[in-house]
This record gives sequence, C-alpha cells and structure tokens, in this order.
Amino acid sequence: MTRPDPVQTATTERLTALSLPADQAAWANAGRAGALARLRAAGLPDRRDEYWKFTRPETLVQPLPPTAAVFDDSDESPLFGAVDRLRIVFVDGVFDPAASDDLSAEGLTIERLEDVARTDIHWARNLYGTLEQAGQTPVPRPLASLNTAFATDGVVIRVTGQVSRPVNLIYLHGSESSDATLHNLVRLEEGARLTLLENGPAAARFNQCTEVDIAKGAAFDHVRAQGRDHERRAVTHMFARLGANAAFRSFTLTVNGALTRNETVLSLTGDDALAHVAGAALGDGGFHHDDTVFVTHDAVNCESRQVFKKVLRHGATGVFQGKILVRPGAQKTDGYQISQSLLLDDDSRFLAKPELEIYADDVACSHGSTTGAIDEDALFYLCSRGVPRADAQDLLIMAFLGEAIEEIADEGLRDDLAERLRAWLLRRRDG
Repeated sequence: MTRPDPVQTATTERLTALSLPADQAAWANAGRAGALARLRAAGLPDRRDEYWKFTRPETLVQPLPPTAAVFDDSDESPLFGAVDRLRIVFVDGVFDPAASDDLSAEGLTIERLEDVARTDIHWARNLYGTLEQAGQTPVPRPLASLNTAFATDGVVIRVTGQVSRPVNLIYLHGSESSDATLHNLVRLEEGARLTLLENGPAAARFNQCTEVDIAKGAAFDHVRAQGRDHERRAVTHMFARLGANAAFRSFTLTVNGALTRNETVLSLTGDDALAHVAGAALGDGGFHHDDTVFVTHDAVNCESRQVFKKVLRHGATGVFQGKILVRPGAQKTDGYQISQSLLLDDDSRFLAKPELEIYADDVACSHGSTTGAIDEDALFYLCSRGVPRADAQDLLIMAFLGEAIEEIADEGLRDDLAERLRAWLLRRRDG
C-alpha cells in the first residue's frame, strides 16, 4: 500500500478550502491559472525543503489560520504619523475606503487589484505574476504562487514622475481569525521615483506578494514596519526587477510576532543598477523571524547590499538565508552581504545560510555572518562612567542595529524607527 505524500496532502487540503476569484479578465485568469499550476507542481513548503529547514511552515499552509489576539496599541502615536503621506488602509486584508485618503496624486495612479483584474486592457496584464514566476527559479516559492492564484485585493501603482509624498499602506488587524492575502503591483516608469511605506500587523495570518518593476533611471524606496501583535503569523514576498541605472532600497523593522518570514528576490537586469535590502528584528519568547534573500546580478557594474541584524532573547529564533548569484557577463559586480545576531541569553539562537555563486571573474563579492552576546567590556566601561546597566545595554543594542538602520535613506523615517526601537527596548527591560 502506497503511503500518502504529506506535501501533496497538505496542498490538497489547503486548496480545497479556497476558490479562485470570479469575474476576472482573461489575463488575470491566465495569471492565476499559471500560478495554481506552479503551486500544484511544487506543493506547499515542508520542513524537508532546503529553504524551509530552519522555519516550520505548518501554520502558514494549514487550511485555517491559528487565532491571534488583536494587540491594542492605541496608547502609541501612529507610525509615520508625522509624515505627509497618502494613506491606503486595509483591515484584515480588505480595503477600507472610509479610512483611506483619496487615491490620486500627481505623478502616479493608484488602483485596487480587485478593480484592475476585471479590466481587459491594462498595463498590469504584463506584470501580474510575471516577476513571481521568474522568482521561482532556481528556488520554488510556493506560498508566492498561492498568493498570485488567490489574492483578491491589493494596490496597483504606476509612477510616472518624481513623487515627493510617500504612499503608506496600512494593514490593520481586527479579527482574531482573519486570513489575509494581498498582492501589490508597482511600476516605475523611466526616471520616476516613489517611496512606499508599509506598517501594521495585517491579520492573524498574512500572505503578501509585491511585484516591483523599476525602469531605467527610476528609484524605489521601501520602508516597512511589521506590527506588534504577539501572535500574528506572516509570510511576505518582494519581487523586483531593476533596469539600467535603477535603484531599489528596502528596509524592514520587525518586533514581536509568533512567525514572520520575509522573502526578497531581486534581479538586476540593467547596467549600473543598485539594490540595497536591510532589516532589523527584535524579539523574545516564541518569536521566530526569517529573512530569505536572493539577489541575481545579470548586468555590468551593479551594486547590491544585504544588511540584517537581529536581537533575540528568552528563546527567540532568528533565521537568515541570503544568496548572491552573479551570472556570466555580469562583470564589475559589487555584492555585499552581512547577517549578525545579538543573543541576550543562552536560550535564543540564530541560524544563517549565506551563499555566493559567481560565474564572472571581475567582481568584488563578500559575505559574513556572526553571532555573539553583549560585549561585557563595553558594558563595564559604560557602567563605570555612571551609565545605569539597563541604559548601557540598550545603548549597545542600538549601536549594534545601527548599520541596518542607516540603510534608510530618509533621515526623518530613520529617526522615527530608531525611536520606536528604543521604546521597545525600554518596555522589555522587565519582560
């Protein structure tokens, strides 16, 4: 008797609980059908998969999400509240027009995926699922395919000019059993510029996919803060394609949460492109945080940086999987990767898998990964100068996170997130 394949069993059970969106345009139906075929072929992730061996995916793939209590942060000022921004609000994955600003601004058009997917002629037809599909090689990313197949909402943004006012996607969590799936498309035309802000816990379980196409000379800045809900679970995917002289910068701050996996897949296809991706994570207890990054250099004289820092305690787990692939002909590549963790006790752990795969001979690529504790000599020095021990430890933690935070180009955003980190550390002193 043949034993059932657990991967296919899990995939079948998950798909049985879902239905494809109705009343879609032909291109949307084709994109969803292709993603569904990729998902069926690969199967949902399993601990036996090479890129999931450090992170248990069961709660991300089971038919119903685990419940997550809604976290009350009403005592805090809104994140990015001091920034003049265009706010787009989703509650448990559903667009909230009453809480959102008017979706119009000079230099860009913003539409809902729900509306665009019913339109026969639209620029999104050439982007939806395209970068996600390309990002499935050489590593399958079945949860991204699941997203492309079944996402019913999200934003579709086309940028034609230098947009000075950031667009802020705000994801609110209102139901303990919510299961949100959002898919965003961003297209920056030649010479355009956009800053995209994201914040909020989104749902009890959140699956998000964003595809970003950056044309020649365009620049995309992305700053994300993942919400403070202690029990939330999230998997996000950012796929970006960079043309000549294009720039991509992304920073993610994560505090709390039961399980977070952020995947970033970047393809530098035009000469002189630049891609920086960074993150800072702080967590304790049942916190599990996974950054998985894949950067492909496929053009001349391109630069990429990966900078990830994690501060862990009380049994928290941090994961980093980062790869730089330099294809033949991608000469003058400058690729840098660093992943570091600061363990505040003996119960926490950091698991890292840095990789380089190079097929060009004129490159400068490096990677490094370290794990350590608070420097007792530095701590003693600060205390001997009259700094209270708790304050001294927070100062050293902030100094450790500094390299990642400095990747945020906007000084105001950088200072705001640094202050949030300091507040988190202060709250956790006795936790």
